[in-house]
Amino acid sequence: MWEIFAIAIALAMDAFAVAISSGIILPRITARHYFRLSFHFGLFQGLMPILGWFTGKSVIPHLKQWDHWIAFLLLLYVGGKMIYESFRNGNTTSVNDPTRGMRLVMLSVATSIDALIIGFSLAILGVKIVLPALIIGLTTLLLTFAGMKLGEKLGRLFGRRIEILGGVILLAIGVKILLEHLR
Repeated sequence: MWEIFAIAIALAMDAFAVAISSGIILPRITARHYFRLSFHFGLFQGLMPILGWFTGKSVIPHLKQWDHWIAFLLLLYVGGKMIYESFRNGNTTSVNDPTRGMRLVMLSVATSIDALIIGFSLAILGVKIVLPALIIGLTTLLLTFAGMKLGEKLGRLFGRRIEILGGVILLAIGVKILLEHLR
């Protein structure tokens, strides 16, 4: 059981980092922001192992060749757009809101692709998937919430231009994912 908790925390680290950058860029965070990001990250992180568990050997080997590129490109796009928009004048709050629309879906997928592979691994080991998926999803939900809180404090402390840092964080996560898989 401790292994499942360790896996859950490791899987949630990307979501935690993205949540920090999300908290940084939002000028005013409401309960809806916390709910949407935490719920979606937790949901995707909890469902991906189930999907991986059921998918089996036929699809995962092919996806494993591309999963790091998918995550990298999604994070490159969102992070690059965040940096670009930080230099634009005017109110870009709705455009920059990472808790809405396709940006939320892309971030949810990008931060949970590794959970798909974990689900496949758990199937090979003969581990039943329901409890691990719940633990992974809830851990991600809680760490996402905590990351947004931390990002909100950093955003207030350093001002609106810290959005650049948020974009750089997303780019760095994407590069990290890519480099880990290219070794």
